[in-house]
Amino acid sequence: MDLRVRVKEIKGTCPVYKAGDSFEIHDGYRLEVHKGQSICMHGLASLMPFYRALAGGISPKELGLECGGNRACLHCPDCAELTGGGSVIFEIEARISPQ
Repeated sequence: MDLRVRVKEIKGTCPVYKAGDSFEIHDGYRLEVHKGQSICMHGLASLMPFYRALAGGISPKELGLECGGNRACLHCPDCAELTGGGSVIFEIEARISPQ
């Protein structure tokens, strides 16, 4: 399965993302971003423990990440209140890969 990762919400101010930004993970390992878009390494690190399981068909509920429907939610580790940055909440949706 492919994953679509969308920025659902930002607490504080993120220098990389704005709400609604998205990127995809194809075939369980290929990261695809839109032209001119950046990916934050802190945010990516929060996805790393879970992306493979989600792409493999394990439900967000089984992983304790369900946030509505069959979507998973995670947030980056930036503690915005202390750093002046922004904690990004990502919503991840699994989609069947086109063959």
